[in-house]
Amino acid sequence: MKKIIAILLSIMAAVVIIIYFSIWGTPSKVASQIIVNTDNINTFNFANHDSVTIAVTTMYEGNVLKNVVQGEQYRDEWAIPVKVPVVFLDTLKGGLTIIKKGGGKQTQSLRLKNKKDIYYTLRSVAKNPEPLIPEFAKTLGIENIIIDGISAQHPYAAIVVAKLAESISILHTHPSLVFVPKQEHLGKYNASYGNKLYWLEYETEGPTNWTHLNNVKEIIETDKLQEKKQQLGEKLSIKKEELVRNRLFDLVIGDWDRHVKQWGWVLQQQGENYVAIPLPGDRDNAFFSIDGLIPSVVSSKNIQPRLRPFEKEIDYIPGLVYPFDRYFLNNTSEEIFIEEAKFIQTHLTNQTIENALKLWPKEIYNLHGDEIMANIIARREQLVEYAIAFKKEIELQGIVSEPLKGSEDLVLHNGLLQCFECD
Repeated sequence: MKKIIAILLSIMAAVVIIIYFSIWGTPSKVASQIIVNTDNINTFNFANHDSVTIAVTTMYEGNVLKNVVQGEQYRDEWAIPVKVPVVFLDTLKGGLTIIKKGGGKQTQSLRLKNKKDIYYTLRSVAKNPEPLIPEFAKTLGIENIIIDGISAQHPYAAIVVAKLAESISILHTHPSLVFVPKQEHLGKYNASYGNKLYWLEYETEGPTNWTHLNNVKEIIETDKLQEKKQQLGEKLSIKKEELVRNRLFDLVIGDWDRHVKQWGWVLQQQGENYVAIPLPGDRDNAFFSIDGLIPSVVSSKNIQPRLRPFEKEIDYIPGLVYPFDRYFLNNTSEEIFIEEAKFIQTHLTNQTIENALKLWPKEIYNLHGDEIMANIIARREQLVEYAIAFKKEIELQGIVSEPLKGSEDLVLHNGLLQCFECD
């Protein structure tokens, strides 16, 4: 009898264990979410958790006076905790190896590659603007005001921009939000890079093709593209239509910060010729929101003409034209600008915009989602007008007379300093 009872108890225990693990999974990973902050972040063993709920930073939290003087911006978006997957480099994407530390001034980044030699980057969501603070600001003791300006950036813009880009056939780096805990695989970067939120995305350069395009030779940055042009001459061209579409899309989403270092190029072979297709990166300044007394003065077209606020109307086109545009688009017809503007108007539908914005957690969307959507739609509706003005401003500012950023050491010949495809 005792043996029978023991057998029955063993069977019951086995059934309980089977049911438990069928529901909750193995004990090595805890599916329940944990809320992490600066006070408890060092108390968790993140190897036992598949996700965390964490805010980017609370340093931009405001009050009535700060909101009036320095602006409301996206302070709440930075401070609201969101649920994010926990990742470890030794298993992520089949195992990632660190190549080097990134060189961004505000963004903490690491360049990595997997076993297939595909390049990735980790870009910190939190920013460090201290390298950009001018000496006069330090002398006057107003560094905090400048640092606070980061609150004008939407911390989660990148994922929405990527989705919008897909609808108009623009390449993007496929950003995904991840939490990288301290871990052995970070090596010497563990202390300074661990326990932070990052965008994991493809790099805008690398030897291996990760895009959907065929016959790709490599993915290169602009200085390398200029060198290729020296070597290949007329055998190398750029997809001007796609670059125009990219730049007009930047106008729609209010991404004013599009200097040359934020572009890669997918080099595609077509017979004996090559075509370079633009690959935009770094979407930190999409939906850039400026209000408040001080930011409104600083963003005046007479003080900072490039620092344009994301509103329903674009107030100053000249500030949005970069040497990059004058170098690559100097020879482009107005018809191409108009055609690409109409393409965006047709394909970037209201439903597409709403679906993209709804990728944000509800608590993030509810803050400024409707306002951002209204601004995108308003800019889209006026895009043909903006496209014509943008083209005219490129012509007015003329060909560049100095090397592009990052290309200062290149020795360029035959007028290639002035434009990529000169007549």
